[in-house]
Amino acid sequence: MQQWARFAILGAMFVVAYLLILAWQKDYGHAETQPQPQQAAAVSHEVSADLPNAQTASAASDMPQANIATQQPATEAKASVNQQLISVQTDLYHLWINPKGGDIVRIELLNHDKSKDSNEAFVMLESDAKRTYVAQSGLIGLNGPDSNRSGRPMYEIEKSAYTLNDAKAVQTEDGKSIKVLTVPMVLKTADGVEIIKTFTFKQGEYPVVVNHKVVNRSGQNWQGQMFGQLKRDNSDDPGKSDQGIFTLGTFLGGAWGSPEEHYNKLKFANFNEEKLNVEAKGGWVAMVQHYFVSAWIPGDLKLTQANGQPYVAKLESRKSTDDMNIIGFTSPTITVPAGTVAEIDATFYSGPKVQSELKELATGLNQTVDYGWLWPIAKLLFLGLEFFHGLVGNWGWAIILLTVLVKLILWPLSSKSYRSMAKMRVIAPEMQRMKEEFGEDRMRFSQEMMALYKREQVNPLAGCLPLLLQMPIFLALYWVLMESVELRHAPWLLWIQDLSAMDPWFILPLLMGATMFIQQSLNPQPADPMQAKVFKIMPIVFTVFMLFFPAGLVLYWIVNNSITIIQQTLINKSVEKDRLNKESASS
Repeated sequence: MQQWARFAILGAMFVVAYLLILAWQKDYGHAETQPQPQQAAAVSHEVSADLPNAQTASAASDMPQANIATQQPATEAKASVNQQLISVQTDLYHLWINPKGGDIVRIELLNHDKSKDSNEAFVMLESDAKRTYVAQSGLIGLNGPDSNRSGRPMYEIEKSAYTLNDAKAVQTEDGKSIKVLTVPMVLKTADGVEIIKTFTFKQGEYPVVVNHKVVNRSGQNWQGQMFGQLKRDNSDDPGKSDQGIFTLGTFLGGAWGSPEEHYNKLKFANFNEEKLNVEAKGGWVAMVQHYFVSAWIPGDLKLTQANGQPYVAKLESRKSTDDMNIIGFTSPTITVPAGTVAEIDATFYSGPKVQSELKELATGLNQTVDYGWLWPIAKLLFLGLEFFHGLVGNWGWAIILLTVLVKLILWPLSSKSYRSMAKMRVIAPEMQRMKEEFGEDRMRFSQEMMALYKREQVNPLAGCLPLLLQMPIFLALYWVLMESVELRHAPWLLWIQDLSAMDPWFILPLLMGATMFIQQSLNPQPADPMQAKVFKIMPIVFTVFMLFFPAGLVLYWIVNNSITIIQQTLINKSVEKDRLNKESASS
């Protein structure tokens, strides 16, 4: 029985390692890494598009399929003399809009570095020879200008550069004043329809409201549909971190949600085979990568004769003719009678996966911070980290305080286990004597051993409990460190300047191995020589594993082992003292 318990502990330890290796490999991108430009500049070329019409559009088209039977002849868009990109800079990002179609073709996140040792901003969206990842939107359908055979419409623009100096101060409901920046673009058709596409930015916020206002001065009804979509190639995740011989990464692909189905993932390879094609009221679509997400959230339809009302949007995914991955939404058909005005909008988000902000935008969007099947534990751990970070202002110390709290919560339960293990350690000489006495009579030895366990109130399986308790916590904390953008490039002290990356000097893994060795020396040693040798090399094996793990995770394991050493030492001394007192009393 004792040997079985030993093998159970050993097996559980290898299970932890195996699950973590699987976690590294899960959800990797399918394409080879595309090199990033040294200093990519905003490009002014148009994003290629296979423009569909009602009769020839297919699932592989760049623009979504419109709900029309026949295509109206192309409207004549008045081209702007200035065809360069529109530059928009806020306190959070630098963004570029192409006036041809009104697509967002580049976003640089100013508060997030490209890498730990780089002063360059992290590039979220871009469109150049190296990589294509853009946010497209517009109006398709019977009268939609983006359905024209002649190509995407060219909007007139007021100017080509905007900053927060151009913003207006607006009072919020709680009495605060924030800057709101609007970037309008105008398209006038030959038959008297004016379309005003406006991007609205708020100081300190990532979401952008994209509004289409249709002013119908023609003599007939105007019909169209708004679409918003994300278009990306198969290049690798730029947020994925290189960890020595391992490359750590999380899910890269599409995602969508609705009030009924909060969060669903869709790999790029499945954009056609398992394509998204659902209707949802209050849904969203996104592309997810390590630490960051881009998403479209359909908004409201506002008519001059009615209040704004949410609409049921069609969520879709597909592959374009040039093998681009496209996921987006399409609104129902909008009818704007002659002489009336209608507005339809959507919210676009492109930035860090901050759970509190994403939760406010749409139901389930915060789950793009994907903690896997252990998300309930991971969520509690993250809340604990946030609380302690609010107290000490450092994520490293927050991890230490969280570990202490977890150990205190588990202290009563683990104490029973460690006490049983301490008793095993005390009765080890007696078991050795019994083994020598009964020799090859295994049945007699097993009977005497079980009687000894019963007499001494020892549970040989109790040694498995501490590790089994730690396994889900350890795995959940791994995903918290890997998925929480708050810990990206977060320093602790001295040489640990990124808790989400491996220790560059391997000091923490070596300390972890030392604490594991000390902890094992406090446990009862296996009677079988082979088992004893295996257990002696376990600290070395796990030290090698931990060399390439996030420093924050290794820090947690060191603190956990250190507290366990203190706990086991106190319990061992207590059990040995009780044993001596019992022997003295009996003699």
